[in-house]
Order: sequence, then structure tokens, then C-alpha cells
Amino acid sequence: MEFPAAQILENTLYFLALINPASKILFLSAFDPPLDSRQIFELSWKSSLAALLMLGVFSLSGQVILRDIFHIEIYSLRISGGLILFFTGWMAVREGRFFQRQEKERLLADFTEISLIPLAAPLIAGPGTITLSLTLSAEFGQTHTLLIMSLALLINFVLMIAALPINRLLLRIHLAGPLIRITGLVVATVAIQMILTGVTEWLKITLQK
Repeated sequence: MEFPAAQILENTLYFLALINPASKILFLSAFDPPLDSRQIFELSWKSSLAALLMLGVFSLSGQVILRDIFHIEIYSLRISGGLILFFTGWMAVREGRFFQRQEKERLLADFTEISLIPLAAPLIAGPGTITLSLTLSAEFGQTHTLLIMSLALLINFVLMIAALPINRLLLRIHLAGPLIRITGLVVATVAIQMILTGVTEWLKITLQK
């Protein structure tokens, strides 16, 4: 099944908004002593690959696991994922950060561990992106979903490996704080839309019974 380029671009940007590259740039720029380019590249490719595998599993078999094993409907996942995502965006708007302060102070003893938790999950493959991978797969098919996931993760990966120069530029022009808060507002707005869509689907199914 073919999809127009506009549809692929729209869904890729939507997925990228939920991945939220600004939070990864902030995370990678927050270590003290600072990471070097090699360390950032290692964290970036490991976390991106792990997130792609996790999201791919949910896209391919998530609906079967949720509905047949746990008896969870997609609208419930939309609502719960939207609530968690909303508080992530709300923290960014209020406090100018996307993660708890103690995460910034984690030691770099094990890069693989850090690339998996918290980078791959929940910062990349979080409730919002997991929910979207399931819903896009149900609406557009698995091939389309895997394509837009790969494109969004590739863009995020490029931004992650450029975290240090991007952060230096933002600090120089005093845009780091405002950008984080604006991105948080976008994330919170997307979360509200997810919740409203989930509630609408639940009401539609309930009223039809």
C-alpha cells in the first residue's frame, strides 16, 4: 500500500515531536564532566537502536499482546500514555527540564546501561511514542509505521550527536531555556490531543453498545 509523501512527512514530524529531540540534547549536555564527541556518539547509536527495536516490537505485535494477553484497548493506552506525556511536558514548561534532576548526576560507569535507561526508554521509546506506534500501525499498516519510525529516529540521532554544538549555540543566544519550555508546551498539547482522542473512541464504543 502506497502513501503520499505528505502523509509520511506529517506522521514523521508527529513522531519526532513525541520523541522530543530537545530533551536528548539537554540530557547529553548536562553531564559533569562533559561528554566528548565519541561518548555522545556511542550513547546516541546504542539508545537509538534499542528504541527502534522496542518500538518495532510494539508496532508489529503490540496490539496482540495488549488485547489478547492483557485485554487492554488502544483508547486506554492513548489516555494513559497521554497523561504520562502531559506531565513530562508540564515539567519542562514549569522547570525547564524533561527529567528528574538526579538523572543528570548519574555516573558514566556503564554506557550500555545509560543508553538503555533512561535514554532509549523512556526518553525515546516512552508512552507517547509506544502509543503512536500502535495506533499508526492499526491505521496505516506496519510498513508505513516502521518507515516513519525509522525516519524520525534517524533525525533524532543526528540531533543527538550534534548535542554539544547545538547546546553551545543555544546558550550563546540565550535560547536554551525558552526552547525547552516551548517544546514542553508542544509535548503537553500533543498529550492532551491523545487523551481527547482516546476518550472520544471510548465514548463512541460505549454508546454503540
